[in-house]
Amino acid sequence: MSRTKFDPRSFAVVGAGPVGCIVAAFLASNGYDVTLCDIVPELLAPACGRGIIIEGAESLTQTVSRTVTQVDELADIAPDVIFVTVKANALPLIASAIQGFYQPGMAVVSWQNGIDTELVLAEHLGKAAVLRAVVNWGCGLAAPGHVNMPFHHPPHYIQALDPESDTLAAGIADALSASGLPTRSTDQIVSMVWRKTVMNASMNPVCAVTGLTMSRAMGDPIVFQIVDALLKECIQVARANEIDLGWDYYPYAIEYMRTAGDHKPSMLMDIENQRRTEIDFINGKFVDYGQRAGIATPYNHTLSALVKGLESR
Repeated sequence: MSRTKFDPRSFAVVGAGPVGCIVAAFLASNGYDVTLCDIVPELLAPACGRGIIIEGAESLTQTVSRTVTQVDELADIAPDVIFVTVKANALPLIASAIQGFYQPGMAVVSWQNGIDTELVLAEHLGKAAVLRAVVNWGCGLAAPGHVNMPFHHPPHYIQALDPESDTLAAGIADALSASGLPTRSTDQIVSMVWRKTVMNASMNPVCAVTGLTMSRAMGDPIVFQIVDALLKECIQVARANEIDLGWDYYPYAIEYMRTAGDHKPSMLMDIENQRRTEIDFINGKFVDYGQRAGIATPYNHTLSALVKGLESR
């Protein structure tokens, strides 16, 4: 791939949930051509009308260039960059649809929770096209096109799967940073993904099963024992697979989760709204990687099964 500077001007965001709305609104606020895609028309309606509203740590109201209800419709638009912000369980379908019109030079970014989401995209599109990002904000959808953003702790990070595509990462990071989402390219994205996912795996399923917010789960001495056991089990799996979390990761994770606030994680909101969760890409991955390294994962296995049971309702 050419080492010339990548200067994207048009973007598509697949998924009009809170993460997708934030990315779309900030990029559009800087004058970029932005297409927001979702199969639910009601989620898209505000984006070209009154605009996407973001409240909390950031305050913004912004319209986008256009909306579409099918990924296939992006073929006529040919965006330079596609951000995939849908739930990880929808990735195979999304990747297959993008494959139908993908052209060399187009960048596709996995902007999601969970481990190995980028590998699903790479199976269809090849490593040269795919990047992975990690974001440091909290968000929830108050209503279609209306996002609550309780915290925003930049910078955010992005990395290309293929080192030869690092110009893509640099160009996308520059565009996001110029739009108010400070982002850096990195070569440590795997460690960053795991550091974030360990905490998601420790907290999200516990909240989903109990119905508790993060602060209430951390503050309940009985429930906290489960969170703590999950955290230690996930750390053991990561280290057995030679993932660098850092020597002081455990106290860091405990402190981070204790200060997360009275916030419902996305897995609990999915259960409340009778949607499938991302459990397979979170706790399910710790079960898989535990088996690979010969590490027993009874807590991850149990919480995965309980969340799957809730999904089956």
